[in-house]
Amino acid sequence: MTQTALILGASGRFGRAAAEGFEQAGWQVKRFCRGRDNLAQAVAGVDVIVNGWNPAYPDWAAQVPQLHRQVIKAAETSGATVIVPGNVYVFGAKTPAPWSESSPHAAVNPLGRIRIEMEAAYRATSAQVIVLRAGDFLDTEASGNWFDAMITAKLDKGKFIYPGRADIPHAWAYLPDLAGAAVGLANRRAALPQFLDVPFAGYTLTGEEMLAAVNAHLRRPARLKQMSWLPLQLARPFWPMGRCLLEMRYLWDTPHSLNGDLLQQLLPAFQATPLEEALPHCLPETVRGPQSGNMRKRAMA
Repeated sequence: MTQTALILGASGRFGRAAAEGFEQAGWQVKRFCRGRDNLAQAVAGVDVIVNGWNPAYPDWAAQVPQLHRQVIKAAETSGATVIVPGNVYVFGAKTPAPWSESSPHAAVNPLGRIRIEMEAAYRATSAQVIVLRAGDFLDTEASGNWFDAMITAKLDKGKFIYPGRADIPHAWAYLPDLAGAAVGLANRRAALPQFLDVPFAGYTLTGEEMLAAVNAHLRRPARLKQMSWLPLQLARPFWPMGRCLLEMRYLWDTPHSLNGDLLQQLLPAFQATPLEEALPHCLPETVRGPQSGNMRKRAMA
């Protein structure tokens, strides 16, 4: 019997990747449109709700609790399993790495506290919830994330612009792989507990290691350049997004990684895409070398 996944936020990064992943796995996919659809009606007959809703940072305090309450209510009513893309904001700078499902949620900053309270609401619901937790996204198209909007935005000028310390590890998640893990967990949901927190290890790289990996695919190697946070500091008084980005700056200066042991236990057959195969999908075609292009064609075949 065909299973059905309702994707909330299907035009966003995780939602788009999840919709593609579930479709490729043979699921029927319903893409929810907030301006048109009714959530209470849309969940009828749905097996899994993938909650990819993610308002802009400045709107989190006003919108995140309300949006997730709606999803919780819909899941409790319909009996559907909810898959939520978790992040590393809940841990805080002082939580020892590697971060795992048992690491304390010790963030003290406003955005981190919002995520902690959001996840606590899911833990308290009677619906089945899977939090699939990942680091920064590596997307297959330009979507305004750190990697494409800042770090690799000036590769054509020979610049790899890094926002923090380039000598410490940072957690990354290739979105097609993350979506594949979501599908795998959805397929196993009957054997899973009511609430499950699953870290997704992805890739752990220092900025210097990421630069070396990127340079392997470029026509002309780029040089590391430190991002200046001064423009955000100056814009902070009148630009809410700038204040939020500065609030999360600590993640670029805090060594961290995610422990993927639990995911490997739950999905022993899951294999992440090797970094050298994933990166060409995340780089602008205008800067990729011929060898990278051939690798991309092989990966897509």
